[in-house]
Amino acid sequence: MLLVAGLGNPGPSYGGNRHNIGFLVVDALAREGSFPAFREKFSGLWTRGDLPNGVPAVLLKPQTFMNLSGESVRAAATFFKSEPGEIIVVHDELDLRWREVRSKVGGGHAGHNGVRHVVQALGTADFSRVRVGIGRPAPGFRGQVVDWVLSDFDAAERADLSDVIGRAVSLVLERANSVR
Repeated sequence: MLLVAGLGNPGPSYGGNRHNIGFLVVDALAREGSFPAFREKFSGLWTRGDLPNGVPAVLLKPQTFMNLSGESVRAAATFFKSEPGEIIVVHDELDLRWREVRSKVGGGHAGHNGVRHVVQALGTADFSRVRVGIGRPAPGFRGQVVDWVLSDFDAAERADLSDVIGRAVSLVLERANSVR
C-alpha cells in the first residue's frame, strides 16, 4: 500500500510554519483526491482513499512533533504493510531555495531531524522524498535556523504557496505512478 507521509508539527500554532509544508501538501492531496476525513491512529492523522491520479494510498500527518515523526510512519507502514519503496515522505528542505521542489529516492537526511527519525524508525533510507525548498534565512535574520523553520511564511511566500504546493503534489503523483 502506498503511504504518503507529510512531515510537520501538530497544533494551530505551527499551522503556517515553513516546517509544516509536508502537512500542507498532504492536505492538498486529500482535497484533490478521493479521501474521507482524517482520523486519529498511528500517533498521527490518517486517511485512506485514491490520489487524483487514481492510485490507492494512505495519507499520514504524524502528530508526534517533527523530531519523532518516524514513530508514526513506522506504525502506519507496519499496519498497511507498506514496504520502503512504497513510502513517500514530503518535507521542507533548507538547502533548496524557496519555490524549488525536488524528489529523490534514498540518500541522507541532510540534517533534517524528522527525516533522520524516519530513517531510524524504518531501519532504511530507501524511501522516496518530495523535498520542498524553504531556503535558508536571509542575512540579517535574527535568530537561529530553528527559528527560521518554525516561523510562518512571509507575505511574499504566501503569495507563491499554492503554486509550490501544486508542484509538490505533482511530484508526489509522479512518484506514486512509479511505485504502482
